Amino acid sequence: AAFFLCSGISYSNQMADFVLVLKSESRLYLMRDGKELTSFKVAFGANPDGHKQQQGDERTPEGHYILDYKNPDSKYYKSIHISYPNALDRENARKRGVRPGGDIMIHGQPNGYGGFSTIVQLFNWTNGCIALSNRDMDVVWQMVNPGTPIEIRP
Repeated sequence: AAFFLCSGISYSNQMADFVLVLKSESRLYLMRDGKELTSFKVAFGANPDGHKQQQGDERTPEGHYILDYKNPDSKYYKSIHISYPNALDRENARKRGVRPGGDIMIHGQPNGYGGFSTIVQLFNWTNGCIALSNRDMDVVWQMVNPGTPIEIRP
C-alpha cells in the first residue's frame, strides 16, 4: 500500500527506522534497512556551522540522538522532539559554565505561516531546530515513530 499527497507523489507506507540529516546538503533523509525512502530540503538554526554548544547559539546539534516524542500542538506545524542534550552535551556545557539548551525539534512552519515556506525555507531561520515545509512535515510525521534514531552530521 502507499499513501498519496495532493501533488500526486506517492510514498511507501513503510516506516523509517533511521533519520539522517546532512547539514552540508540541507537535507533530511528517511531511511529503512540502510536504504533511502525519501528526502527533504530543510532549514537549520541561523548559525548552522558546528555542533550546538549552548542555549541561544542558534546552532543545530550534531551527533546521535533519538526522536523521542511527537507534539501535534506545538507553535510550529507539528513537531518531533530530538533528545538533545544527551549526557555528553550536558557535561560539555557544565564544563564551560553554560546551559546546553534544549527543545530541539524537527518541525514545520510557524502556525499560520505555512504558505510562506517556499521563501522561508531558503534561509536558516530556526533557533537550532530542523524545519521543513508543512507538506514535507506531514510525510515525516507519518513515516517516523517515537523511538527512531536520528544522526545529524555536519
